[in-house]
Amino acid sequence: MYTIMGVTGQVGSEVARQLLSSGQPVRAVVRNAEKARQWADMGCDIAIADVDDVSSLTDAFQNSAAAFVLLPPNFSPSEGFAETRQMIANLHAALSVSRPGKIVCISTIGAQATQPNLLNQLQLLEQSLSTLALPVTFLRPGWFMENCLWDIEPAVRTGVIPSFLQPLDRAVPMIATADVGRVAAQLLQEHWVGNRIVELESQTPVSPDQIAATFTELLGKPVTMQAVPRDQWQALFVSQGMSNPLPRMQMLDGFNEGWIRFEGVPRKGRVELKSVLQALLARQGLDR
Repeated sequence: MYTIMGVTGQVGSEVARQLLSSGQPVRAVVRNAEKARQWADMGCDIAIADVDDVSSLTDAFQNSAAAFVLLPPNFSPSEGFAETRQMIANLHAALSVSRPGKIVCISTIGAQATQPNLLNQLQLLEQSLSTLALPVTFLRPGWFMENCLWDIEPAVRTGVIPSFLQPLDRAVPMIATADVGRVAAQLLQEHWVGNRIVELESQTPVSPDQIAATFTELLGKPVTMQAVPRDQWQALFVSQGMSNPLPRMQMLDGFNEGWIRFEGVPRKGRVELKSVLQALLARQGLDR
């Protein structure tokens, strides 16, 4: 049995679908029964569990040949990552008791960075799970191309997309979530000993200007990027409801300054930016 956390999200759902398509038994972990129906209809075993509940999480991982685990995102964490540390402790406790045969854990590009930033949460996760006496693979993907979902509204409305990645012609490692899910499913079916890190990016890095050019092509209208000045970030993020925007700002600094980067030589994905943007536009009913 392959137990998959985050099955209602973009990556977890792709992991589950990939495994199901290859005839593997899948246990879908969901937080409430309402979200379980479609996965039960697809033939999945269902486990109702929450990362805040060690008991339910332990039950979900029981009798698993392999488990796909992730940390729920927290973009505005408290200082010191108290909530994140508790979730990590819960995951560690559940996995140490249930002892799945192996683990694939979603981490991130730059998890090794020592500078303070939002992605330190994944570094803490890696440090904790690496102490388990189990085979663990940490999958470190680049920036998700699907983050461009938030660019669609300004691209359509004004033709100008605000960018926190800058300078605008500087390319950064990106990846499609479909590639992340596909590779994660492959890794779950591999055999290895101890801990390992697998990094993943698209065939070529992507710049904000390239994103704008692709939207221009797909929408049939001019679209450009506009850098948001660094001194405006905090006020803007606070206005959007973030109580502690500093870690996110530090993460963006890391991409822009180049110290959030891959540690080794990453594997290459298959899905191109244009395909991702086409799919995002189709979800919004804007495909031509």
